[in-house]
Amino acid sequence: QVQLVESGGGSVQAGGSLRLSCTASGDTRRYYMGWFRQAPGKEREGLAAIDTDDSRTHASSVRGRFTISKDNAKNILYLQMNSLKPEDTAMYYCAAGRGGRWFIPPRPSEYQYWGQGTQVTVSS
Repeated sequence: QVQLVESGGGSVQAGGSLRLSCTASGDTRRYYMGWFRQAPGKEREGLAAIDTDDSRTHASSVRGRFTISKDNAKNILYLQMNSLKPEDTAMYYCAAGRGGRWFIPPRPSEYQYWGQGTQVTVSS
């Protein structure tokens, strides 16, 4: 069983940066993990994922601005977000999965465990 808790969201002006954290309980070394977001009225969107061998992928919409990383010693997943835009405003979620398929960008259907989310608001 894996439990995930996101933190680090908040309000920022366009062009600013935030770093989201996802603290995991349970052994996540055998799980691939990802970041997703969902804006009101829109589908959940996969942003970035990291596999158990540390390979990483980022959606084209955020590539070059967002970076996923993981501290295995602390069991924390990060999402560094730079050059934020108003269209980045959404609820951000981390997720963990096993046994699914690796898609680029990541697909929510392949992840079994989810955090409750952290809100990111970018003003112009």
